[in-house]
Amino acid sequence: MTERERFIKTLRREPIEGHCPTFELVFYLTLEAIGKIHPSQQRFDQWKQMSKTEQQLHMEYMADSYIEVAEKYHHSAIFVHPNPGDFENTLRLLSCIREKTGDKYFLMMHGDCTFEIPNGDNMLAFSERMYEDEEGLKKEAQRRLDDKLRYAEKMAVYKDLLDGFALCSDYCFNVNPFFSPSMFETYITPYLAALCKGYRDAGFYSIKHTDGNIMPILDQMVQCKPDALHSLDPQGGVDLARVKKMYGDKVALCGNVNCGLLQTGTETEVVADVRRCLRDGMDGWGFVFCTSNCAYTGLPLERYELMNKIWWEEGIYR
Repeated sequence: MTERERFIKTLRREPIEGHCPTFELVFYLTLEAIGKIHPSQQRFDQWKQMSKTEQQLHMEYMADSYIEVAEKYHHSAIFVHPNPGDFENTLRLLSCIREKTGDKYFLMMHGDCTFEIPNGDNMLAFSERMYEDEEGLKKEAQRRLDDKLRYAEKMAVYKDLLDGFALCSDYCFNVNPFFSPSMFETYITPYLAALCKGYRDAGFYSIKHTDGNIMPILDQMVQCKPDALHSLDPQGGVDLARVKKMYGDKVALCGNVNCGLLQTGTETEVVADVRRCLRDGMDGWGFVFCTSNCAYTGLPLERYELMNKIWWEEGIYR
């Protein structure tokens, strides 16, 4: 199997042989790991002034960044940040990766439309609207959904370049969701369900990401039928073994290695947590091994590489 095939079979919760697949939603440590700036952190203020040759060199640089990380750490999937993000250049970047790797990797991009935790500048105003402007918020949610479904229809013409979307709207704090279960049912669930169905109908897979304590809304998230849930944040009290027992026959699971321990725990604690995650996640099928967030800026590279080394040696279906 290619890494892409291994990843897809895992999203379908089908048996595989060999390594449990791994990837990172974002791997920001590219400069230290491979000597390249992460594509999402590059600036393109003068993109339109560049010659076609300069633009192509940028595309090659970004594509190589993604590919070198995937090869070094044996990732099965690549999360692509289109940069610059217009449709034409998104296709150029995806094409560049495919031309260099064929169908080796599962390629995905961000594709969420649902409301997320508002930032500090508009949290109060958004909270007021949930109580005072229900119809207005619903219209906005529908407009955002329609925009994404139109994009999926447009991208479906080129689905040999893209396999799926990661839905990266965060709903939860560590202690509880921002949205109560009833609010989630009103403002998120119908639109998340329609989004997942729309992507599925267009031939794409969907991986729903959110950090924090998802347990009060987990049943609704599963009912929306994404192909996988990502993060499964232990710092938010999410127990991988419990979630696997509850919903492992309905949705694939990704993540759960404790980022807090990777950052500040002892090496002994990190090793124990990685092994716990492999043990709980690989019980059965449908599990993608990765951190409970991403390989973020400031994370010690040696800790990520320790995690990756343990997975490489022990994360194998026998």
